Amino acid sequence: MISFDLDMTLLDHKTGEITPSALQAIRRLREKHKIVLATGRDMDNYYSSKFRDIVKPDAIVHLNGTKVTVGEKLLYEHEFDKELLRELLTYCDACGFAVGVTVGDEDYYIHPEVVEESDRRLWGITGRRFCDPWKLLEMKVRTLAFVGNEEQAAQIEHRFHQLRLPLFAGKHGADVIEKGYSKADGLRCLAEYFGEDTDLRDTVAFGDSMNDMEVIQEAGTGVAMGNAIEELKKCADLVTDPIEQDGIWNACIRLGLFEE
Repeated sequence: MISFDLDMTLLDHKTGEITPSALQAIRRLREKHKIVLATGRDMDNYYSSKFRDIVKPDAIVHLNGTKVTVGEKLLYEHEFDKELLRELLTYCDACGFAVGVTVGDEDYYIHPEVVEESDRRLWGITGRRFCDPWKLLEMKVRTLAFVGNEEQAAQIEHRFHQLRLPLFAGKHGADVIEKGYSKADGLRCLAEYFGEDTDLRDTVAFGDSMNDMEVIQEAGTGVAMGNAIEELKKCADLVTDPIEQDGIWNACIRLGLFEE
């Protein structure tokens, strides 16, 4: 298996597109390897499914390992603790922090105005479909997203010892994950399903942000993008070029996964 994070690993936020050389690399790799998307997103959501359909992965580790699918088959899922969710939403509401999740084609966020401001700053537009975030208490939630700065994320981690908030590469937010779940766990689930070694020694993993830390460390070969955060680069087996400089393609050549 060869696993890829999506945002700023395959998907360049500057262009809004998956890097053409990365798609070419995936086409070459598919001849001998299983292609896995391992991301903090739910790739079945409306704003992510188009990228899923472009990559056409053999399997997906969604939401940092709390949902794992092969095609339309659900292999594994974990549901966020309801009481912990209630406490988190209440705390963030009082602090003015934006936390929530997109389910299907609807967005459920405490303080949605913070999300809209972040979207406009990053993308120039916002197309969210906000709904009552308290309905999350009645829904199946696996992980959440936090939109804000590093200090605020650290404040939430300090208040809730059950949670970890690995920062996005751009440090404009973080995933909100219950401790004990990661992309590496999702990849192990797939290794067992495909009859491969669950120690992941035969896998290659690409990533750029803190939610890639475990899978980069535990994969047989962990590759950090040139645009990755420094903490990830330090634990990677290989640091490749940045996304806009054909980092995926160049790493595959250096690793001998295919010939140029």
